[in-house]
Amino acid sequence: MRHLMNPLDFSVEELDRLFDLANEIEKNPAKYAHVCDGKILATCFYEPSTRTRLSFESAMTRLGGRVIGFADANSSSAAKGESVSDTIRVISCYADICAMRHPKEGAPMVASEKSRIPVINAGDGGHYHPTQTLTDLLTIRSLKGHLDGFTIGLCGDLKFGRTVHSLINALVRYPGTRFIFISPEELKVPDYITEMLREKNVPYEEVIRLENVMPQLDMLYMTRVQKERFFNEEDYVRLKDFYVLDTAKMELAREDMLVLHPLPRVNEISVEVDDDPRAAYFRQAQYGVYVRMALIMTLLGLAS
Repeated sequence: MRHLMNPLDFSVEELDRLFDLANEIEKNPAKYAHVCDGKILATCFYEPSTRTRLSFESAMTRLGGRVIGFADANSSSAAKGESVSDTIRVISCYADICAMRHPKEGAPMVASEKSRIPVINAGDGGHYHPTQTLTDLLTIRSLKGHLDGFTIGLCGDLKFGRTVHSLINALVRYPGTRFIFISPEELKVPDYITEMLREKNVPYEEVIRLENVMPQLDMLYMTRVQKERFFNEEDYVRLKDFYVLDTAKMELAREDMLVLHPLPRVNEISVEVDDDPRAAYFRQAQYGVYVRMALIMTLLGLAS
């Protein structure tokens, strides 16, 4: 039995096989419509989610399986004080695989240690969001043809953004990757990330102005400033509109640059950018379904 806790749980070769399967599912969905007949996915979401939870449910349904679970901690026995360990022991009696999101870092790992079924970390605090990272990598590979040799700009909340941290850790395994971190001083990428990059001799730079680096980027990964990660309302209000990607900034970018975003979007990408062919964030959401279908099949041992 295998779990997925962080993006590095799969080797580069295993990711290639996973992405090949996801692309095959995209091309021929009818072939996989009954692969999970009789299987049940439990979605245990202790904090709000739209895309991640629904994409897991869509993925399992498209594979012919069924879904049970909860979308809020208050609608689970956690409201009565039940531990994650006890919850997963019970869920293991009801389902074949579990996707868990939790506000506490490491909670899905605790669950995996007590579980009798595969557990997928669907986001734990500001720590990891591995299936979003798989989505990001599949999107890049599908639209660009490969995953190496890119200059990638990550913009916005680089301090609390678990999608950013997960993506950086995954991309350092591909040669020729270069990062440009674009953020205000208060939301800089954590020191442990930059220390890791220096140890691995991965080039990076930190800047404040997005306009200055747009022409250099193969990809721009925008993120929202997350209100739920702030303790101080004043700091959130001051920083929430620090970056807004609009058509004027897009004119500075390369013709083949991709704009990615894990969503939800608030104000950081103007709606006028949506019609730009370089805007890939809604295609990214679609790839999230395909990669989760491939992941469910893989962890259930149903991938040939």
